Amino acid sequence: MNSAKILRDKINDRNKITTGMIITYHFWPGIVEIAMRAGMDYVIIDLEHLTFDHSMVAEACAMGRREDFPILIRPAAAEFTPLRLAMDLGPCGLLVPYVESADDMKVIRDAVYLKPRGRRRPGGRGNYWVSDFNYQTWKSEVEDDLIILPQIESLKGLENLTAIAEDPLTTAMAVGPYDLSADLGVCFDPSAPALKNSLKKIKAAADKVDKPMWMIGDGPDLVSQGYHFICMTEPIMFLESKLGQLNTMTKQGEIHPKNKGAKKIVLP
Repeated sequence: MNSAKILRDKINDRNKITTGMIITYHFWPGIVEIAMRAGMDYVIIDLEHLTFDHSMVAEACAMGRREDFPILIRPAAAEFTPLRLAMDLGPCGLLVPYVESADDMKVIRDAVYLKPRGRRRPGGRGNYWVSDFNYQTWKSEVEDDLIILPQIESLKGLENLTAIAEDPLTTAMAVGPYDLSADLGVCFDPSAPALKNSLKKIKAAADKVDKPMWMIGDGPDLVSQGYHFICMTEPIMFLESKLGQLNTMTKQGEIHPKNKGAKKIVLP
């Protein structure tokens, strides 16, 4: 998987900022091209909360394969069947929700690896990754570079950080700040000490085994906190926010800095 290798190289370089977005509310293949033109490094298609048309998702993954642009999927759950079916769509990796233990990592391994390492039964558009169907081809062309990001979203996950981070399958540690804050009893207060301390623990667990940490939030702010593998936004939420700001500025008659001092145009 060339796109997986590309993303691995980027996130393992602590001197580079790797940015992307997660698509949750509305999806169409063209949004991948928008991300590419915007200079992003990856896209995650979120299947945890909505079931997008699987043919469109598979086509987006194929676009990523052809263009060497990393497309990941967040499956519905850290369970065998949703994980296996997500792999069949052809992503270069998975953001796995609600990972809580080493046992969960074993489930992920079973779902993404063929026998003898796992129990995956490959099918669908994901088969287009390989040049032939021999086991060694699957291993070298898909499995060895697959990106796996286990999300810590619960107290139990926090208790088992070391085992999850040390698992060879873990490419980078990840977090679900909203769900984690709910489990901590501070839903949703990004400034809550309990949440901030938990995020530090996750990052420390990743740092201890020399692995990156995937973090979602305000890009420049996260960079200032020492993160370099960043999910900056959900595009529809970003669009809504920017439209709201523009609408407010327009209705309040604010003048753009570039236009200060310009003559007003009076329409007849």
